[in-house]
Order: sequence, then C-alpha cells, then structure tokens
Amino acid sequence: MRALTILAALSLGATSALAAEEPSGCDKFKWPIERERAALTAPDRAKLVSGSEQVALPSSAVTLTLVAPADAKLPTPPERAPKEGTFAGFASFKTAPKAGLYTVSLSAGAWVDLVQDGHFLKPVAFSGATDCDGIRKTMKYELAAQPFVLQISGAKDNAVSIAILPTQ
Repeated sequence: MRALTILAALSLGATSALAAEEPSGCDKFKWPIERERAALTAPDRAKLVSGSEQVALPSSAVTLTLVAPADAKLPTPPERAPKEGTFAGFASFKTAPKAGLYTVSLSAGAWVDLVQDGHFLKPVAFSGATDCDGIRKTMKYELAAQPFVLQISGAKDNAVSIAILPTQ
C-alpha cells in the first residue's frame, strides 16, 4: 500500500512538473510573433470551410471551420490520432508563392500536418506558449513551390485561425 502511495505522489509530481514546463505568456515564444499574432487577431480574416481548395496562400490569416474527425475526410490520416470530442479539417493550396521557409501559426492548440508531394513535412522549428491572446503555437516549415495540404486535428473548438506567412 505504501508503494502505491509513493507511486501516486511521484506521478502527480511528474504531471505538475510537465505542466510547469509549458511556457506561459507572449514573451515566451522562441522568436518574435507580433506579425503572426496581428494576422491571427485581425477582424477581416477570411473564413474557409474544411475541404476548401485555395489557388494561392492568403496574404493574411484565415479562420478554418472544423468538424468532427470522422466527418473531416482528411486526405491523409494525421500523424497523431485525434482524441474523442475534438475537431479536424483541412485546406488545399494549389501553390506556395515561392519556395522557402514559412511560418504556420495557430490561434489555439491543435495538431498540424503539412502534406506536400504525398509526404508529411517536418517543422524545422517549433514554439508555443499558453496565455498569449490570439496565438498558441507557431512552426517553421520549408515549402517547395508546389501544391500542399494543411490538415488540422485534435482542436478543442470547431474553428481555428491560421496564418501561413513567409518567414522574415
């Protein structure tokens, strides 16, 4: 019984330690986020329906409407299986403006898959923080000048704002 009590205490301590590692505040991102945060909170964000096809990247952020994962019909199964009660969606982009490094930022926590030429792209950098109004995470991806699909899964809400901007 004593061993169970010790294990319970250790697991609670580990959970608390992991939560404490989560950065909090806008100043905790690894790089400046002002441009992305402004785009994600702009009042004139275009609204996209999940499954929509875009000719080119929008010049600012968009709000993507999400649905239940079973209804999302993601073109590629996400790398991380979505939890029960979350939302998912996707948008296809015919071309990137030019090959290069792009920052993909989200207003809320969710899993992001960028799929290009049938392959998952891995972010070259990642940063996230809680308690920063308008932005939750930002990642940098190397995009080729060809079509790609942005898939979102595991979102707690049925919409998320997304900015895909060339890295400065």
